Amino acid sequence: MEVTRVFDILQLHTNNPKHDLLAYKENKEWKKISTQEFKDKVDYVSAALLDIGLQPGDKISIIANNIPEWNFVDYGAQQINIVTVPVFPTASLHDMQFILKDSGVKAIFFSAKDIAKKIESIREELPEVEYIYTFNREVEHIKQFSDFIEKGKQLVTSPAVGAEIINKIRTISKTITKDDLLTILYTSGTTGKPKGVMLIHSNIVSNVKACQTFAPFDKMSRALSFLPLNHVYERMLNTLYLYMNISIYYAEGFEKIADNLKEVKPHMFVTVPRLMERVYDKLVGAGEKLSGAKKKIFFWALDLALEYELYGAKGPVYELKRKIADKLVYSKWREALGGELICVASGGAALQPRLARVFNCAKITILEGYGLTETSPVIAVNSMEPDSIRIGTVGTVIKNVEVKIAEDGEILVKGPNVMLGYYKNEEATKEVMDEDGYFHTGDIGTFVEGRFLKITDRKKEIFKTSSGKYIAPLMIENKIKECRLVEQCMVIGEGEKFASALIVPAFENVKDWCKTNKIDFVSNEHIIGNAELRKTINAFLREMNKSLAPYEQIKRTELVSKIWSIDSGELTPKMSMKRKVIKENNKVLIDKIFASGED
Repeated sequence: MEVTRVFDILQLHTNNPKHDLLAYKENKEWKKISTQEFKDKVDYVSAALLDIGLQPGDKISIIANNIPEWNFVDYGAQQINIVTVPVFPTASLHDMQFILKDSGVKAIFFSAKDIAKKIESIREELPEVEYIYTFNREVEHIKQFSDFIEKGKQLVTSPAVGAEIINKIRTISKTITKDDLLTILYTSGTTGKPKGVMLIHSNIVSNVKACQTFAPFDKMSRALSFLPLNHVYERMLNTLYLYMNISIYYAEGFEKIADNLKEVKPHMFVTVPRLMERVYDKLVGAGEKLSGAKKKIFFWALDLALEYELYGAKGPVYELKRKIADKLVYSKWREALGGELICVASGGAALQPRLARVFNCAKITILEGYGLTETSPVIAVNSMEPDSIRIGTVGTVIKNVEVKIAEDGEILVKGPNVMLGYYKNEEATKEVMDEDGYFHTGDIGTFVEGRFLKITDRKKEIFKTSSGKYIAPLMIENKIKECRLVEQCMVIGEGEKFASALIVPAFENVKDWCKTNKIDFVSNEHIIGNAELRKTINAFLREMNKSLAPYEQIKRTELVSKIWSIDSGELTPKMSMKRKVIKENNKVLIDKIFASGED
């Protein structure tokens, strides 16, 4: 069977059903949903949506964490041509109100209790919303999704009307084409109000088909899912899993990922660099706590991994050492991640090359990729096909997609994965789509070896100092974050004589550092004033500066006591920095850095 629309996937594995197509944790036990149960519940949702009066072309919103019900609603809406408008559960009240109102959704499905409060506070501003349902049984004053889907089940299984309902669902399904609108995904962006990215069925389907060979999976494979399904990155990968008949296990939450990895023993998961940085820091932290020969062996293996080159390029002697290190150290790292991992897909931001070296050396294959919501999302990806990984790049451009580099270095993309446009925003669409059909990504890049795409920075984030020199902050920020005592950082200096940085210390690592150096850790606010801590970080920066051009070097820094977060409004839901907000919130520190104007 040919898949041209996303929901066609439901019929793809009829002859290869699974008992655990989806799984989730409830009351400390993994509950599993079979292929047939999934398909049945999708039909129940379709029937219930039609029963409350929704019509093809209407829109509904899903505001929930990763749970099977997310899929039931998504696919139930798809097959009767109802458009989904997912919203991040962590979205600000302002953004949530804008998205729900701008898209004109008629029904909302949500999970968390705090979402109920948000919806209630803006209810009067959403005149088109007619129905609200919750997946959360603890929210008592709002209609339960369990009752909604039970109503759908009664309709579908009814001897009197069941056949008629199913026939209506299938009749609508047959009218849907690959070019019909599938979903509207609002990008939070780092500036301005959200824009609704319109993706059609063929956008996602083309991406899925192009990515199906990036790793050797089969129907016995398992994936752990924890990045938000509201984002195109995890949503496309979940679609890929279903397309390939891979079981999807939904993690309990970020704080439980380590436990879930050991329980599920996944063959793959997708992540963002920030989480891999934390995994690395935990590994190093565990090594620091060792003593004697064990500690020496650990850091010998770590140093070896930091020198790693792909495909045996370091020669047989190095590979022999690596084999020894694998038995003594790396195998334990893999065990901590479940022990059966084939690969990890990383995207959403640039991955530090040292992390790629360390994990790939330990046979934890990191496949770094690149894309945007507007490109459904994958444009390029490293893969496990022969000679298809290059550390420091985002891999080769996927099939049927064309990439060219503009004169100013901007990456331009053309292909079946490129969005239909921004919802009700033709002006914004024209800003990013040129007359030749190329989407302007806003990212700066180049090709390595003529085929591996390398991202060097965001076009809008590159700034110029008062001396006229251009600074690409992303590359420098990644270098700064190689310091174990640094959690987050932002390079600044637009219009100034020199580049500097705001630094948020990695406070958990700082606590360990304090114990080692016999320094009292009183609070975040107190420790950032510690002269020894500043001296240690500055020593790292001085060494780092040797690898930079003189005008790129970080001359001054200020430490920040609070971690930048989504809740504080300083990060987008996919963990990108909102540079303007961070600058506004730290104006006093920035003024202090550039007060004298001397470097």
